[in-house]
Amino acid sequence: MEETGPFVVHNRTRGATLAANVRLADTPRSRRVGLLKNMTLDPGEGLWIFPTQAIHTFGMRFPIDVAFLDRGLRVKRVYHRLAPFRLTTLVWGARSALELTSGSLASTGTTVGDELQFSLRSSE
Repeated sequence: MEETGPFVVHNRTRGATLAANVRLADTPRSRRVGLLKNMTLDPGEGLWIFPTQAIHTFGMRFPIDVAFLDRGLRVKRVYHRLAPFRLTTLVWGARSALELTSGSLASTGTTVGDELQFSLRSSE
């Protein structure tokens, strides 16, 4: 990946913004640490893990929403309110996972097949 963020993530299919402050985890260390150091995840925050086809929430302190994305940033699978100490199944065809505040996917109507767009957040 060329850019490191933070990103604004928009659901092009639904015309909704999923998050306005998404960090990229694209190194072995950043993917391994993920959100483990966070006590909470504020609304509008998230983590984009690339590459991955599965994630876990072992050691996390709060539930999250997860959208697995294919190469074209289409949603392959969603997990709503994934609780701490859980493991997702392997999502065939996924290239990345977007971890968001619990309730983000439901509140925006994001579902399998939706197309997402990642844009660099302007520094204002």
